[in-house]
Amino acid sequence: MSRSYWNTGTDYAQPDTAQLKRNVKQTLNKERTNGRVMQPVSIQGRKIVSSWWGQAWCDNLEKYADYESRLERGKRYVRTGAVVDLKIQKGKVLARVQGRRKTPYKIEIRISPLSEERCQYAIAACEEKIENLERLMKGDFPEELKEVFLGENGLFPAPKEIGFTCSCPDWALMCKHVAAVLYGIGARFDENPLLFFELRGIDVERFVDVALASHVDKMLEHADVHSDRVIEEENWMELFGIGLL
Repeated sequence: MSRSYWNTGTDYAQPDTAQLKRNVKQTLNKERTNGRVMQPVSIQGRKIVSSWWGQAWCDNLEKYADYESRLERGKRYVRTGAVVDLKIQKGKVLARVQGRRKTPYKIEIRISPLSEERCQYAIAACEEKIENLERLMKGDFPEELKEVFLGENGLFPAPKEIGFTCSCPDWALMCKHVAAVLYGIGARFDENPLLFFELRGIDVERFVDVALASHVDKMLEHADVHSDRVIEEENWMELFGIGLL
């Protein structure tokens, strides 16, 4: 099936899976021969993501696609292995996606930096809830903490904070190549959730340390406040039989 992108009478046929795979193989072989290091996205099976981090990222991006069909085509592209290179850096993602032509399209996705207020909001919300880095990476934390990442002021980027560029001729705000890269980012988060914090410009270990330190500071503020739950010395001595022998 073909679709006219520019209403100029020119139809751009969608490449079938076999053609995409042939082009992907040729591109990777060519880049390897030229000594270039590529980081392709490899999807095993039909499910693109499986972890909390990967799924949360994909759910978030599906809220702001201008054309639903681009997402479906993006899924097909990433499953086919068309994302031949994807590199996540602070505030941006650089990628190349194989299409109908032999030369891959170049995609750049830019994410606006987090404000200091958003970071402080997240740290305050995480106090008493982040027990350790391992649980955070697994997405194994209280339900209310997920609002810190997915809520209106959360750490996941809102539509207005994301910018796309692609070298293809598609007129859509989110073309299928951009959609494929966005799903590829979710797949990367499956492999390494720390990349989410890298993309958002957050030092994850410092983030956890500050949240825990803030919790400890609050506890110390009340260290001298008398509580009825504290057992006086003579009472605990009697309770445990100390000094009664």
